[in-house]
Amino acid sequence: MTAPADAARAVTPSAPPLEHPRFTGSQQLADVRSGSTVLGVGSRGDGLVAVQGALLDMGFALDGGADGRYGPDTARALRNFQVHAGLRSSGVLDAATLRALEALAPAPGSRGQSRALPSPFYAGQPVRVVIALREHRTFLFDPLGQLVDIFPNAVGTAATPTHPGLKVVRAKLDQVATEDAGARLWNDRHVFGARLLDLSWADGHRSGEELHGTSAPALLGGDVSHGCIRHANEDILVLHDALAVGDRIAVVETLQDSHLGVPVTVG
Repeated sequence: MTAPADAARAVTPSAPPLEHPRFTGSQQLADVRSGSTVLGVGSRGDGLVAVQGALLDMGFALDGGADGRYGPDTARALRNFQVHAGLRSSGVLDAATLRALEALAPAPGSRGQSRALPSPFYAGQPVRVVIALREHRTFLFDPLGQLVDIFPNAVGTAATPTHPGLKVVRAKLDQVATEDAGARLWNDRHVFGARLLDLSWADGHRSGEELHGTSAPALLGGDVSHGCIRHANEDILVLHDALAVGDRIAVVETLQDSHLGVPVTVG
């Protein structure tokens, strides 16, 4: 007579194997994929290194890098990814989150995503940048609408939010002008980082918001600013060089915003 436990094992389907080359070969992730474990507080290992590397290459903030240890930065990056993937924002790596990462993470050695990208159109108008507030990422497109890169950002707090809508680059400040603005407004020459792009609303009214660098990169990925959109200094240099006065910037809560066009799949 078959024991009940043996019978249960006989009918329980096994989890599909890991297929993404970033994650294959990790027993730690195989256990997550099967649903037998989740990775959260206290976790460490090769699987976390692979997941952290994927999150970094997708443009999620991880100040500690891919160190294989689950800490506050990893929890925040996972929560931001879960917002993007439409999952419960738990901050732990469970089977559903790993499945979504397998579907969306780029190939080893690549950056960005090949699926579920925002359209480079907002209310029918082409944009050069899409800023997703709740997932804390900035998508940069070239003038033809092709994705250039994805950068982590930090946005406004609940008390001083970054406002969604269509905006344009009003002015570009170089290093000296950016430092002068920091000294004048905040008595801190480095508060705006390496560059600043002043934004107005699409109708020409000033928004009081900017894209700029930061003197506190560890805070990227969170809601910490007075309404401006902060970036790592190396990233704001790319944005500053890529954008021109008059270029449009779409600011949305999530990529499901109805003003954006149909999500783009490439590759």
